[in-house]
Amino acid sequence: MQMSRFTSGKNSRWSAGTVIGLLICALFCASGCGKATKKPLRFQVRGVVQGLPPDHGTIAIEHEDIPGFMPSMTMPFSARDEKEIAGLKVGDAISFRLNVTRQDSWIDQVHKIDRGSVHLPTPAAVSRSQPSARSERLHEGDAMPDFKLSDESGKQVTLETFRGHPFVLTFIFTRCPLPNFCPRMSHNFAELQKAIQESSGPLAAARLLSISFDPEHDTPQVLREYGQTEGADFNIWTFATGSRAEIERLTKAFSVLVQPEQGTISHSLATALVGRDGKIKKIWRGNGWRPEEVTHELSSSP
Repeated sequence: MQMSRFTSGKNSRWSAGTVIGLLICALFCASGCGKATKKPLRFQVRGVVQGLPPDHGTIAIEHEDIPGFMPSMTMPFSARDEKEIAGLKVGDAISFRLNVTRQDSWIDQVHKIDRGSVHLPTPAAVSRSQPSARSERLHEGDAMPDFKLSDESGKQVTLETFRGHPFVLTFIFTRCPLPNFCPRMSHNFAELQKAIQESSGPLAAARLLSISFDPEHDTPQVLREYGQTEGADFNIWTFATGSRAEIERLTKAFSVLVQPEQGTISHSLATALVGRDGKIKKIWRGNGWRPEEVTHELSSSP
């Protein structure tokens, strides 16, 4: 079963997020014969190093198709043992093992290999979009720009929607296959929602905004179904999308790379806290932030 077979239909009865979850659960059930297991799914993969982020714990790899799990794309992977990727440089061809659990993914058994043994799509087969060098990157302390989006009910969402409320925004797409990327952002938001619901202090006024950068697929209906699978209280947690131009404007402003790749999307991550005054109080890059960091900032922000 190839990922592309269920990532392109807009009229599916189930949300893409549900289908991704069912796929992972089915794979785990198949490997564990219905018994509870913590053993990860493992895939042998080959690819080419495309980037070395400064955190020394992740590496961007353009990899071959992973049959039954994910098509070829370029994306960052976490390495639990930094020594395994320490000697690599951009352009190196490597083989590695991808480990996937319900909550996490990482690579190990990294080895350099001959470049000719890696078979990647030709450049013409892959549509790539890079952030414009002229786009203005937002920083902490900047005013949050206004925006016009549509929520999970099809209602307009703008900066005015959150007037008087601090809010946390992040970027996702419902078809994201790896548990420590968009699914982790949504799980973190679910924890934030619970903290907001249980608070009687300043935190109770906070709101959450998940913006999809896959507007062609993530319609309001799909976002509503996805939100329901995450246990969203739509009075607190809004799921929104908009025109391609509006989404690109926001992703570029937060320096989120969005790169379509053969039926799915390679992307980076950014999460931001916007205060009651409309100014950006904090920006978290990547997937390493914890819900308690955000609740601390929310509780201490005016």
